[in-house]
Order: sequence, then C-alpha cells, then structure tokens
Amino acid sequence: MSTPLDKKIDATLALRSDGRLLVGRERIKVLEAVAEHGSISQAAKAAGFSYKGAWDAVQAINNLLPSPAFVLKAGGRSGGGAEVTPEGLKLIDAFHRLEERLTRISSAIALDGLEGIDDFLLWGVGLRISARNVFQAEVVKVEAGAVDVDVSLRLSDRLPLHAIVTNDALEELDLKPGSRALALVKSPFVEINRIDAPPLHERNRFVGRITRRIDSEPRSEFLLDIGGGKSLTAVISHARAEELGLREGDQAAAHFAPENVILAIA
Repeated sequence: MSTPLDKKIDATLALRSDGRLLVGRERIKVLEAVAEHGSISQAAKAAGFSYKGAWDAVQAINNLLPSPAFVLKAGGRSGGGAEVTPEGLKLIDAFHRLEERLTRISSAIALDGLEGIDDFLLWGVGLRISARNVFQAEVVKVEAGAVDVDVSLRLSDRLPLHAIVTNDALEELDLKPGSRALALVKSPFVEINRIDAPPLHERNRFVGRITRRIDSEPRSEFLLDIGGGKSLTAVISHARAEELGLREGDQAAAHFAPENVILAIA
C-alpha cells in the first residue's frame, strides 16, 4: 500500500499575465539556454520555443527585475548575440531553490494536509495578473494628501514611475521609501505617440524604440523598448495607430496616468 511519501510530488512555480507565462520553469530554461549558447535563436531551438516566444519570455522577465536578466551584445561573426547577466543567473538559482522548497511544501500537504501552511504562499503560487506591464519598483517618496497619495517609484536609476493611491491603500500596503512593490499597468491604459507630440501626462512618459507592432481590428499592439532592459506594451485603436504611422524601429513616446498604476506587495 502506497503512502504520500512514496509518491514524488513535483511543484511548479508560475507567474502569468493575460494568460501568458512571465516566469516559469520553461522560461527559466530559455534563460539557461541563452547562458549556454549566447544566442536567442539558438536558445529558442534548445528550449523548444519559437524565436518570438523566447524573445517575449526574456523581455517579460526583464520587466520584473531591477536590472536586466539578459542583454544583447553587438559584434561577433554572427553579427551579435545575447548573454545572461549576473542578475539573470541569480534568478535562475533562486527559481530552482524556490521550486525545491515548494516541492517540499507540497509533500508536506500530501502527508499532513494544509494545517500550518502559509495561505499567502499558496495564493502567490497561483497568482494570475491581467496586466501586460508588470514591473518591480522601489518606493522613493510618499506624499500624502487629504484624499490621495502621490507615490514616487523607480524602475531603474533612469526610469522614474508615479502612482496615485488612496490613503487607505497607503496604510494597507505600508508603503514607505525603500520598500519594494509590483507596479502594474494594463496595456489599454498606455498611449503611444510621436516623440515630438505634446505629452499627454506630465509624469510617466517613456521614450523608446518600437520593437514590435501587431495590427488587427479594432486594435493594434505596440511593444516599446524603454531602456534598462525594460519594455512597455500599449494597445490602442487601429485607426489611431494608422494615424500615427509608427512602425517597428521608430522612436516613440508612451504615456499613462499615475491613477492607472496599480501597486501590489508580497
């Protein structure tokens, strides 16, 4: 007669956005393959991904880290390549260690049930996020008003971010300078414009290069490289996209209101 201890339990960790995997075992395999082969295209083949799938995976991971997990490098006989940064190597190691821990927790659940298991940990393992833009950010300054609170954050040394939350949210999240939070922005809240156009918002304006444009009716999707290994996804009407005439490789500006930034903490 078998017991729970006789069975190997394999726990998997995954963070998803709009049904798309941001960080999971397969995405970590892509990073490991980049570290081994020094090329996105070769890493995609080794990990069983399309080139686009591998590229989307590592870009999404970059957005979740304070500094990039991978960077592109110029030169070489093939015209360039990619490499995993020390931050990316730390992520790979931390991911495997966390999955091992979750496997031990799963084994404990199989043996003893849920008693004594941290509910938040279980909630976090199954977390699904409906926002395409998910960034890890550091709180720099908190300015409280009578109703709203202006929270200044930074995605990196050169990428500031602003959010407006209520006083109740400030108290519940315990936001203060130096603390870290996830900043989430749904892609329809991000507006794309020409860089010479007047800014739609005084804050949260990011200038970068369009690396992907996907058209359909009635919307178009843009992916904007904003530097520091970060990217922004914007979804606007197809009519507006045609009016702007922006294509892949063009410089553009992305804007969104501080009120459209959602903050979350672990």
